[in-house]
Amino acid sequence: MGRYLIGIGVLLVVAGLVVMVGERLGFRPGHLPGDIRIEGKRGGFYFPIVTCLLISALLSLISWLFRSR
Repeated sequence: MGRYLIGIGVLLVVAGLVVMVGERLGFRPGHLPGDIRIEGKRGGFYFPIVTCLLISALLSLISWLFRSR
């Protein structure tokens, strides 16, 4: 259990670094073309559908690589 928690922690740190470096380089995860954004006078709605698809594909690739070993 401890190894899994450490692994998840390392993955979260790496994901945080990717987001920080990406913002400085002009790549803003969560604000990709195709993400749905509707803004009105009293509020707004935002659904990052393309970002979700990209993350899903990446996680599927990673899980496939670990299963093939």
